[in-house]
Amino acid sequence: MRLGILFVVSAPSGTGKTTVVEELVGTVPDVVMSRSYTSRVPREGEVDGVDYHFVDPETFEEMLAAGKFLESATVFGHRYGTNVDDTENYLRQGKDVVLVIDVQGADQIRKQGSEMKSIFVMPPSFDELEKRLRGRSGSGSSEADLRWRLETARREIEGRGSYDYIVVNDDVKQCVECLRCIVVAERLRVRAMKSIGSAIADSFIQNQMKST
Repeated sequence: MRLGILFVVSAPSGTGKTTVVEELVGTVPDVVMSRSYTSRVPREGEVDGVDYHFVDPETFEEMLAAGKFLESATVFGHRYGTNVDDTENYLRQGKDVVLVIDVQGADQIRKQGSEMKSIFVMPPSFDELEKRLRGRSGSGSSEADLRWRLETARREIEGRGSYDYIVVNDDVKQCVECLRCIVVAERLRVRAMKSIGSAIADSFIQNQMKST
């Protein structure tokens, strides 16, 4: 059995990264999406264990101190983290794991030297991202909050060069297809296929020995 591949997907808020990754998981077998832990309260319609694992700030800090997170970050005033045990268990089972995390978390994993393939999802334009953020926030967010998110997006986009792949989410289906192609291509790399390739090669050797 091959080990799973760790994929990291980052994008500015409002780009649609969660939507495209959920579509990817429903399209490609043996791909799972990691659900982060967060200290924020659920938004309307969010379900614990489905969207995130919601914990209070004290519990989050206890988990962090105990080394329970592969990465953690503070995003727009709230804490987020990826459970290291859940991630490693999936990888050992041969599942490809997709972490939907911000650039802070991606940088932490990169600096740890952990093997991963990173994908940065970009909005098609500044105007389109602003439109999406306004449509998503409705009347619940201030103009100052919107500008803060757009400025954060600008800084995140400046760091796109540290990622292995860049995908533009101009069309959800097309973006998902790009992600699918990346997953398939990485699975077919020699390193990922080493165990499977060895098993096939061994079958040829055994067959040759029988015929001699």
